[in-house]
Amino acid sequence: MKHFLASLALSTILASPALSEIVPLNTLSQYLTDIGTVETTFTQVNSDGTLATGKLYIQRPGRMRFEYDPPNNALVIAGGSQLAIFDPVSDGLPSQYPLRQTPLHLILSREVNLGRSDMVVAHTGDDTATRVLAQDPDRPELGTIELVFSSDPVELRQWVITDSDNVATTVILGRLTERNDLSSFLFDITYETNRRTSGSN
Repeated sequence: MKHFLASLALSTILASPALSEIVPLNTLSQYLTDIGTVETTFTQVNSDGTLATGKLYIQRPGRMRFEYDPPNNALVIAGGSQLAIFDPVSDGLPSQYPLRQTPLHLILSREVNLGRSDMVVAHTGDDTATRVLAQDPDRPELGTIELVFSSDPVELRQWVITDSDNVATTVILGRLTERNDLSSFLFDITYETNRRTSGSN
């Protein structure tokens, strides 16, 4: 009987998702910190179920650029501690917000530390992905960002931002490709504003 129970316990462990499959927070922190300049495609799922696609550029620390495909044609730039949203039908002046007032700053900071007290709300996973639900411990009212990572290799695959109004926006990423030739102007809000208002290309 003891041998039977031992075998049953072992089979149960083997059949369940192994805890070792959950990537540790320090590994994920180092992975995010080590991201330099990359590009990828993205699919955005809005809270109303509508979809948008485009290209995403990241230049850590502090910089990000979303170029939306037609018919959206919107542009979002994070740079200079600001987040700017360019509406293609506007006069060229973007809506701007301090980057620190969005959960995106948690992954764009110079050194990502998911182990910081009260930053991670949940850390779960299985044999396919590791999920980290994080918030700004100084401003939890601003919302959360759920990061989804593949395990082998470790790579950021998706995030879900839930704002202070409990509206969730999901961004699904393609493969991240290193790009060391990107112009800093891609992340320059002032440059983009001047380009649009002057009518130059």
